[in-house]
Amino acid sequence: MTGPSHQTVRLARGRHASRHAGVCVMELASMLAHEPFSDRARSISPTIGAFLRTYNDGLDDTLRQDLYPVAAAIVGTAARRAVERERINRCLAFARRHGARTPGRRAALGLATPEAAGAWAARMAVEGGAHEEALALVDELVALGGRASRWPRAADPARVLAELSRAV
Repeated sequence: MTGPSHQTVRLARGRHASRHAGVCVMELASMLAHEPFSDRARSISPTIGAFLRTYNDGLDDTLRQDLYPVAAAIVGTAARRAVERERINRCLAFARRHGARTPGRRAALGLATPEAAGAWAARMAVEGGAHEEALALVDELVALGGRASRWPRAADPARVLAELSRAV
């Protein structure tokens, strides 16, 4: 009997030893990329990865399932340094827009890394309940790689209906 596949797993909090123990969104992405099972796949942007590792773990089980299609969208997003720098800048701007205060000059230098910037933005999204904005940020970060997101959020009928009902 074979183990869980990318089609049968349910997203869970934390890092897992194998797909049999559950998967986070980043581990699912590594499966889709045909890379070794890990939450740090080489083909995925380190900034996007940092954001999603923190965001995945901060969500409740219901909202976490919204990240399932994100796993496919982020495969192949690793990019040049200039693109990663822009992704870092977008994450830091997102965090500031969602209430984060920039630390002093010396500490702020530490935020200019993919891991810190992505995690900080995710933390602010979780604390602020900014789920839709967080998903839009991921879309934006993917698009910075020079290709359109393969994640059809705009075409998702359930999402369109939900947005229309909120607008009324």
